Amino acid sequence: MDPVRNPYAPGAGQRPPELAGRGRELEVFDIVLERIARGRPERSLMLTGLRGVGKTVLLNTLRSQAIGRLWGTGKIEARPDQSIRRPVAAALHMAIRELAPRHRAPDRIDGFLGVLKAFALRSAPAGRSSGGARLRDRWQPGIDVPAASGRADSGDIEIDLVELFTDAAEVAADVGTGVALFIDEMQDLGPEDVSGLCAACHELSQLGAPLIVVGAGLPHLPAVLSAAKSYSERLFRYQRIDRLDRIAADQALCAPAAREGVEYEQKALDLLYEKSGGYPYFVQAYGKATWDHAPRSPITPADVRVAAPEAEAELAVGFFGSRYERATPAEREYMRAMAALSRVAGGDGTAPGDDMDVAVSTAEIARSLGRRPASLSPARDALIKKGLIYSGERGTVAFTVPHFGRYLRTQPS
Repeated sequence: MDPVRNPYAPGAGQRPPELAGRGRELEVFDIVLERIARGRPERSLMLTGLRGVGKTVLLNTLRSQAIGRLWGTGKIEARPDQSIRRPVAAALHMAIRELAPRHRAPDRIDGFLGVLKAFALRSAPAGRSSGGARLRDRWQPGIDVPAASGRADSGDIEIDLVELFTDAAEVAADVGTGVALFIDEMQDLGPEDVSGLCAACHELSQLGAPLIVVGAGLPHLPAVLSAAKSYSERLFRYQRIDRLDRIAADQALCAPAAREGVEYEQKALDLLYEKSGGYPYFVQAYGKATWDHAPRSPITPADVRVAAPEAEAELAVGFFGSRYERATPAEREYMRAMAALSRVAGGDGTAPGDDMDVAVSTAEIARSLGRRPASLSPARDALIKKGLIYSGERGTVAFTVPHFGRYLRTQPS
């Protein structure tokens, strides 16, 4: 079939042609926005899940919902070892710029921008790890007002975020709307920044102020937040984003194809679900390859079988291989031991998703390698920092990438 008309979109954060299986999450967020608009108390939202389940796509879609309600919005992507000051300042600057044309008091906007500039430029006190000094030396926010003094400029990120968010919420309240800050890869924030965000969200929830944080991260994000503030378990609304069920996976394939006048045989859909395991990124990858190889409609199981090796080869290079190459020999050894144990725990490796997100004991990994657990801690910690594995519970680890165990078992030692 015509590859130019191929509707599928396997890309990082790229919205698929049919956002299937996420209706509940969109509905929940719409209720959150409406409740805040009516002055009702509401919690900030955290999306968690493995890589490839569409967290970034969903985060962007939720942002579009907020924009549709005339909220001010900004989005950042957290990075390890980077202070939150610069990205948060840039995101809130964008959000307030969206609200400014509807505000009747320009001086009020300028007053907030002065506070925002002071927040962005303030370095941390000596001994703190925010990296503020480097930021002060290398970056100037594009704000044409003088920096304010005495507000959001203490250098303590917790104090400053509380004051900054409170002021931003007041500006939004002036125009009868709200502000939403979207944070992707939130598990990569430093401990002090996480603590500051939690404190700010806690203060906002008590005030009923119209500013919310919508975060997305790996499955251990709740543990990261809880380690910073024990009350975070009650502070946020958590939503686990998982692989698509069979109905949603079929919809993701069939709806865009139908718009191009193309159909699937039922057995072709059966095979595609078996291959993809229902993970949205894989659904798109197999769908794209199958479309390119199918000679005509309807698409048959034979078309899927012919196309599958191409999809798998692309995933092996772009989705799995790029991550595998980032690991050192010691880290690869650790992951291969994990893969072997996850297969024992998950089954024979033939059912869709059977070895996905299966946590394995770090003690078992050490035994399988004939090593002491303490000697493997550097490799484990490095893999967690690289986002290849996560620890959802003490003493266990799991892959952040679906199908990664299966991929590793095909790699030579």
